[in-house]
Amino acid sequence: MKKLLISAALINFIALNTFAGGTESPANISFDQLLSHISAAPVAVPEPASDKVSTPAGADGRYWITVKAADKQTRTRLLEAGLDIVEIDKDSVSGFAGAYTMDLLSSKAYAVTSRLTLAEYAASVNKDFPAGDAAYHNFQETTGLLKQMASANPEIASLFSIGKTTEGRDIWCLRINSGAKGTAASAKPGALYIGNHHAREHLSNEVPLLFAAWLLEHKGDADIKNYIAKLDIYIIPMLNPDGVEYDIKSGNYRYHRKNMSTNSDGSRGVDLNRNYDSWWCEAGASSYPGSDTYCGPKAFSEPESQAVKKFIEARKNLKTHISYHTYGSEILYPWGGSDSDIPNLKDKQVFEKVGAEMGKITGYYSHKSSEMYVATGDSCDWAYAAGGIFAYTFELDGRGFYPGAAIINSTVTKNIKAAVYLFSVTDNPYKAI
Repeated sequence: MKKLLISAALINFIALNTFAGGTESPANISFDQLLSHISAAPVAVPEPASDKVSTPAGADGRYWITVKAADKQTRTRLLEAGLDIVEIDKDSVSGFAGAYTMDLLSSKAYAVTSRLTLAEYAASVNKDFPAGDAAYHNFQETTGLLKQMASANPEIASLFSIGKTTEGRDIWCLRINSGAKGTAASAKPGALYIGNHHAREHLSNEVPLLFAAWLLEHKGDADIKNYIAKLDIYIIPMLNPDGVEYDIKSGNYRYHRKNMSTNSDGSRGVDLNRNYDSWWCEAGASSYPGSDTYCGPKAFSEPESQAVKKFIEARKNLKTHISYHTYGSEILYPWGGSDSDIPNLKDKQVFEKVGAEMGKITGYYSHKSSEMYVATGDSCDWAYAAGGIFAYTFELDGRGFYPGAAIINSTVTKNIKAAVYLFSVTDNPYKAI
């Protein structure tokens, strides 16, 4: 996804920072410049060869379907059948289903009220893609920006890889800490922000990436300066770069959710947010490899989820965490993998209070994740259970996985405010109650 909304200075910046083993540029692109380029009117661009998704149902067997489902128990069973639930209405759900799931739903007599091929669905919801989405950052561009941020702010910022993906890409982490660099230990309370567990959720990369740019742009502000002095801040914008690159590789979106592991049946990908060791592959997860919500052959089978596990386990100072996803305008907290409330009443009060405050800032509805349905193997469930981290899933704005570039500005702006609010309780989350 080349940037088509950029000035000559930014073109030079991206060219100098292109990741190929990469030379650092001394130039410093600011947050305001990045946001203004995103908000600018696009220049004329050639249309792609086809406005259809490159892998219609005939090629990958997936459909967009609507199924009758009046309660969360039914929704949970549909997840287990392999339906990738995306939208929930009062008495139905909609999402992606492959041939295996379609057969299973038919055999179990579920009421499928609507069915579209992937190409038909894409044509109905996408108006301006992919040329209109050139403002989004692919892996190479994200890497270049992160390198530039670290290079331009050496007194507080450093960049390191937390591990390699299935296809060998680095999973980059930008660290902001006034006293420790790279992987060096720190006693300061830590805050962690992760984007792009799921490949097609490109907005979930933009929010933490531009949050990092904003923090460094505002490092001299009194409140931000104080947070940087007292906290250990980690930002991993793109956890699943293999899936991201596959989703956009042809120039047409593929609606790809998973990573790029090769499964036993030849299908590709594991749902990274069903692969954590938190009630792994129980309720609300699919054991069928072709499903979009496939939990993997075992917990932490994937290098990306393994990298998060090792990262969190090595940093006992982590106190707060946001995992960014799309879409739905919601803030979710544990448990997602169980109907039960977390057993610690004080922690439950913190989750509710802090979630509500961030909900006021963003306009998102904050609630326990399993209110929608039970889904096991979730990263935030695991982070809280394993590390006592107050971990939230943010479902960002939009009505679709590809909402266009115009949504970036407002979504980034409101979510920066929420992320900064989380700083205010990271030193001691219990002070929120």
